[in-house]
Formats: sequence, structure tokens, C-alpha cells
Amino acid sequence: MQDAPQRVLIIGAGPVGLTLAAVLARRGVRVRLIDKRAEPSPYCRAIGITPRTLEVMDDLGLAGDLVDAGVWLDGLRTLVHGYPARDTENDFSDLPYAQLGVPQYDTERLLADHLAARGVAVERGVEFAGLAQDAEGVDVAFADGASARFAYVVGCDGAHSAVRRGLGIAFEGEAWPMEFMLGDVRIDWDLPRGRALFAVRPIPEAPPDLFVAIPLPERGRYRVSMIAPERLWSPGQGAGIVEHGILADRPGATLADLQEVADRLLPETAELSDLRWSSLFRISMRLAARYGEGRVFIAGDACHVHPPTGGQGMNTGIQDAYNLGWKLAAVVRGEAAPGLLASYGAERRPVAEAVIARTVEQSMSFGKPRAPEDRLADTQMLVNYRGGPLSAGAAPGAAPDLVRPGDRLPEVQGLRRHGLGFARRLADLVRGPDFVLLVPVRRGEVAALEALAARLRAGTRTPLRVVAVAPADTPVEPPAGVALLHDAAGRFAAAFGDAPGALIVRPDKYIGWMGAAGDAEGMLDYLTRVVGVPAG
Repeated sequence: MQDAPQRVLIIGAGPVGLTLAAVLARRGVRVRLIDKRAEPSPYCRAIGITPRTLEVMDDLGLAGDLVDAGVWLDGLRTLVHGYPARDTENDFSDLPYAQLGVPQYDTERLLADHLAARGVAVERGVEFAGLAQDAEGVDVAFADGASARFAYVVGCDGAHSAVRRGLGIAFEGEAWPMEFMLGDVRIDWDLPRGRALFAVRPIPEAPPDLFVAIPLPERGRYRVSMIAPERLWSPGQGAGIVEHGILADRPGATLADLQEVADRLLPETAELSDLRWSSLFRISMRLAARYGEGRVFIAGDACHVHPPTGGQGMNTGIQDAYNLGWKLAAVVRGEAAPGLLASYGAERRPVAEAVIARTVEQSMSFGKPRAPEDRLADTQMLVNYRGGPLSAGAAPGAAPDLVRPGDRLPEVQGLRRHGLGFARRLADLVRGPDFVLLVPVRRGEVAALEALAARLRAGTRTPLRVVAVAPADTPVEPPAGVALLHDAAGRFAAAFGDAPGALIVRPDKYIGWMGAAGDAEGMLDYLTRVVGVPAG
């Protein structure tokens, strides 16, 4: 199919807007990406990139660049006043990726370079002023008096989103009264490279005194955060104003301000020096009442803001973009009906609601005993869409602890393909913007599999690839038009069971449908119901 003639306007060129543009651009959708800032932000708002977000970036072809630019976040040293120091290691050796630290400005730079190589440039100094939409498109006005019409508009313009306000979407919640200090500094101490530090002194009936240091890729450098002294707080919030994030319009903390907190909370002297930037920071907990209206959507901080505990904010926003992007591309290209877009808010809003609840609970328990969490809680690998509008079927005979529709596609390594002298990951086989039918095959079933693949491709406009997995050491003639892998290490069977049936993997690498391997009608019904456009 040729490139779609319609365009999507993305407002906001942070990590969320850049990721959305990348997802759309790889499907040939014409994108206009604007940002009112004349230059990228110099502040390191976010650092941590979760293992799940690295899987997203792997799919987009950017994981390697991010790994090269970052530092692995290998552990945490916790200092609770009055107790011995406690070191914990991050063990994610069973995941494709561990937790990575990359300053947000580098994440944005790598995404922007990726887009530029595909002919998409960020238009800076262009400010959104308003919109009006009808059944056919969206008319957008800009602050300089210009206007343009788009098929769809997405506001990735942060907590103060002008797009959200223009749609009249409520953004209810509350803010913490205190402000925080951030700074990019060098620290002279014995903390191992890649290890974060969290020091806290609980105060009864009051916010705790705390000092947090997150390692940056440059050796010896950290982004530090702590509660600011009251003399630096703003006098109050304006009516109707959502204050969240870095307050770049106000003077930041001095090196002496930051050092004072370090001296108070760290048991040994740690000299802070070479302050590159500092800022004040406010924290709100808010969730948008809905994620869009008509042809206009919002994503990232425009939808949800919360405490930075666990590094969930940017990552949740990037995965909003990943979810919305494949759906929007399918609709713009005529491969899906517009009704598919309703699943975006239905799937992503509950995720943000859970993130807000967890980060608030984590923040309120600083230095206090609390039940241990699942070690994967902050990796976002446990996010799923079970019971959602795009999840259907069940694996025949699957045990309760195996994957279900709506789950992230598990990591499976050790797959072998005829003619290749190296093993493959399942992620390699499903990479890209298409749906993938993943189906087991045994000897004598090749002709039936070829017929199934042909029928599915003829029965829907949805781009679909077919990947077959045969048991180890089972001779199977390679099918025409189907990628055939052998489960040489037995890991596919371990992940899906000995009788997994077939499954349809969505473009965002979640399992959409599971059922019997020969259930062509069930597969076609799912694909046509999801996209709403049968072949023809």
C-alpha cells in the first residue's frame, strides 16, 4: 500500500511524541511533529528506562543505541536514619534487558536522530493555539496565526497540556505541598558505578527528610533530588493551574543547598561539585478523565502524572505511544476502522491508574516497613491487557500459570531456523509493525498450515505474518510463505505449554487471541472484529 495521504499532527517532542512519530513513520504515515520550545530541554527529567521500554525500543531498532548511551542501574544502597546501610542488587538476568539509565535529553536525541533518518524533523518554536474538529478531520490553529488540517491530532504536550485543556478533559487529583530540588552534580564517594542511593530520615506526621542520587552514564555524575527548604517554595498554585515537573521559570537550588542535605543525611562525607544545572520540581497525582475525543487524543504526562518513585512516568508514556501508534497507523492506512482507536484509552487508562496508586503508596512509605513487592513491579513486564477489548480466546489445556490473551509475549530464546548457524529469539521473529500468527506445526501439517496462512491473508486487510514452531528434532518441511523455527532448547514449550494452540500477536507484542491451531474461523473473526475491516 502506498503512503497514506493523510497526516497526523503530534504536539510535543518529548520521548512520548518522538516515540509515537517513530511508530507511525515506520508504517509510512505522514507525520508533523511540533514543539513550542525553541531548543530541546537541557534538564534530565527522567533517567530510568525499564526492561519493557527497552523491548519497545528493540522493536523500533533503537535499543542498541540507548544501551551504548546509558549505564545499567545495577542496584540500590538504602540508608534509613538509625539503621545500617543496606545494599540490594537488581537481578534481571532472566529478562531480555535490565534496568538502564539514560538522561532524558539523550533519549530524545536518539529518537530525533532515528526520525530524521526517516525524513521526519521536529519543528521547533511552533506553538499550538487551538483546534476544531468534525467527522472528517481536525483544523488546528497555531500561535503565529497559521492553520492546517489533519486527519488526527495527538497531544503529547505534558502535564500542562493545551490539547487536554482544549478538549475540556478533566485532570483531577492533588499535589504535594512541598517542592523538591534536582541537580546534576559530581559526587566524590565510594558508591559503585551503576548503583543508586536512597537516604531517608522519617519524620512523624511530616514528609521525610531524604536524599536520592541516581547514577548518570558519565562516571562520578549523579542526578540528585531532595525536598527543598521552605524558603524556596512558591507561595501557592494559581487557580486551575496544574503544577507538575521541573519549574524552569524559577531559580534552582545552589550547590550549597544540595550539599546541606547530603551532609545531614549521609553518614560519611560526600562532596558534591561541578553543578551543571539545578531546578525546583513539583509533584502532582492526576489522571485524565478520558484519553481523547473524536479525532484528537492525548498521551504521556498529558494523561497521567504521579510521584517519580520507580521511574514509571516516561516509560508509561512511551508505552501509551506504542499502544496508540499501531492503532492509529492502521486506521490512517485504511487497514482498520476508526472504532479500533477506542481501545487505546480502554487499555491504557487502567495501567496509569495502577501506576499512580503504586507510586503514591511507595512514596508515602519512605523509610517505613512495607510488604515486599514483586521484583518485576517496576520493570513494567507485568503490564497486561487481560479482559480488555482486544483480548480473546484461551490456549487449549494451558495451565493457569502460562500466558493468556492480553499478556506480553514472553521471551523465548534458542529457536533454530534451517540454514542459519545461530539461534534466534522469538522477539526477532515478531519484530515489526504487523500482526503475527504464531502456530505450532508437526510433521505432515505443512500443507494445512500453508492453506491457513493463505486464507487468513485473503480474509482481512490486516498485514499478517505467519511464524511456525516445530518441536525439537522433528523433521518438518519448510512451508511456503511461513517462517519455520525449531524449538531446539524446549523454551517455547516451557513458555506456552506442550499443547499451546495458536496465538495472534499484536503489533505492540501483546497476545491478542489464543485458540486451536486449526481454528481459522476464530482467527478471522478476531482479526476482522479488532480492525473492523474485512478484505474486499
